[in-house]
Amino acid sequence: MNAQHQTLITHLIELRTRITHSLVAFLLVFLGLFPWASDLYTLLARPLLAKLPHGTQMIATDVTTPFFVPLKVAMMAAFLITLPYILLQMWKFVAPGLYAHEKKFLFPVILSSVLLFLAGMAFAYFLVFPAVFGFVIAAAPAGVAVMTDIEKYLGFVMGMFMAFGVSFQVPVVVVVLVRMGVVSVEKLREARPYVIVGAFIVGAVLTPPDVISQCMLAIPMWLLYEAGVVVGSRMRPSAAK
Repeated sequence: MNAQHQTLITHLIELRTRITHSLVAFLLVFLGLFPWASDLYTLLARPLLAKLPHGTQMIATDVTTPFFVPLKVAMMAAFLITLPYILLQMWKFVAPGLYAHEKKFLFPVILSSVLLFLAGMAFAYFLVFPAVFGFVIAAAPAGVAVMTDIEKYLGFVMGMFMAFGVSFQVPVVVVVLVRMGVVSVEKLREARPYVIVGAFIVGAVLTPPDVISQCMLAIPMWLLYEAGVVVGSRMRPSAAK
């Protein structure tokens, strides 16, 4: 019992160390980005600002919004910048308790998941936002000035980033399910029609009510599903294993 108690304390100390290192790294990056918080928000709002009529600006309806909204953007940017280091600290805590084959499988999965999440955010920012904002502004009735509140814009952007980042995890989920033997590649191929319909349903629910943004989410989800099936077919567990 004493040995188990000492082991538990050792693990808790190690966990505290990894969390402390992650928090310190995040705070240092955040403090470095804080002076440019307003510039970061301007960069985030560029897809909308580029579509607004000349002379039209965004608005802030609350007294403290002009300060706290850029602050949130700086925190989000600091988290994304320090994310590789945070994951490294998590990996150093978990890796000693894993077998060699588990390390060989989990590390690429985690790395691919992070890269695909960032790819989903980039896809939304560079391709989806311009199309969505162009459609919404063009659909505004005559005499209506589109003047979006900066806090509501941030909420919309964060929701879209989350939707596309999670949607881009489809190949990772497929590969993990195949590798663990939960589902076979043949079943995944048979389910292709249902996946396509489901992708368009998800696109209709998570995106604004226009066909362009719906397709821009549904089609990548379908293609990523196909990529996951291809990769999973090469990683399927053998009967002997």
